[in-house]
Amino acid sequence: MRLKFGIIAIGLISANLSAAPASPVYGLQSEVRLKGAAPAWDYVAFEAARNRLFLGRRKDGVTVVDAASGHVVGAIANSAGANFALPVPGLGRGYTANEDGSTTVFALDSLATIARIKLGESVDAAFFDPVTKLVAFTDGDHHRLILFDPATNAPAGAIAMPAEELEGSAAAGDGSLWVNERDKDRIAHVDLVHRKLVADFPLPGCTQPTGLAYDPLTARLFVGCKGTAPILAVVDATTGSIVARLPIGRGNDGVAWDAKRRRIFTANGIDGNVVMIDQGGPDTYRFAGAFTTRPIARTLAEDPATGRIFTMTASGIVDSSKPRNLKAGAFYPNRYLDDTFVLLTYAPQ
Repeated sequence: MRLKFGIIAIGLISANLSAAPASPVYGLQSEVRLKGAAPAWDYVAFEAARNRLFLGRRKDGVTVVDAASGHVVGAIANSAGANFALPVPGLGRGYTANEDGSTTVFALDSLATIARIKLGESVDAAFFDPVTKLVAFTDGDHHRLILFDPATNAPAGAIAMPAEELEGSAAAGDGSLWVNERDKDRIAHVDLVHRKLVADFPLPGCTQPTGLAYDPLTARLFVGCKGTAPILAVVDATTGSIVARLPIGRGNDGVAWDAKRRRIFTANGIDGNVVMIDQGGPDTYRFAGAFTTRPIARTLAEDPATGRIFTMTASGIVDSSKPRNLKAGAFYPNRYLDDTFVLLTYAPQ
């Protein structure tokens, strides 16, 4: 009897194991260290056409790195204060979002700066809409999106927004834009064609929505909620309802969607990991695995062709003599050490 029971138990365990696919394994492929005093950074963007990365290094401006070799290929002149650099291959141009409310326009082929143009008092990030051909800049301090027309190389108006903390944004591809409202625990839908706010959905159970990605095939939004109980909220873009909630790591800022693999990546800086979630259908999701990165690696970009993940961080300390960002975390670094900034590349094994 004992032998038969043992055989049955083993069979059940084997069936359960075969029902759950093995987690994808990601390993550190390379690290690129860049010198600089008291480093600071925000977003990393990947340009597939030239296999390049654009690193928003704030006071150090934008650094451009060859994603294959890890070599620095250039820096964008007159881009100090850049949080983000947006490459738009169809226009042959790139646009930075600078903390002083300006954008540095540069040529993608030569990386030469064309102009630094004042938009407002502050901007955080930028997103291109392929229908209207407009670049939208988030200016949360003034509750608005600032529109920029690449055809005239000039500002083209603004759209008032309900929130002050405008975080991740995603172009829907139909002339509209989705924007996370972190201080409201809501997500806004903006019509760029008619330049107006058309919907403002609550996100129950999701506090501090920050990272954002969009799947146009299933009309699903992937919202990284970085509150005290961090989750990925999957939102039906047609109704605003949350169709799935899955736990992720603490300190999320970046969310990426891999349409080829039907996989969502969330970068979680406090826990120092990337959590992966696979899509089985529009309303079906499962935890696919996670891999460790490094503390405060909070934003990311993905190469959809190879599955490589890019993130960046630096060695930090909590200096008791300086103000602390308690909203980010009780012991979130408030000072970063010289010459410790690093770009990290993780690749599927």
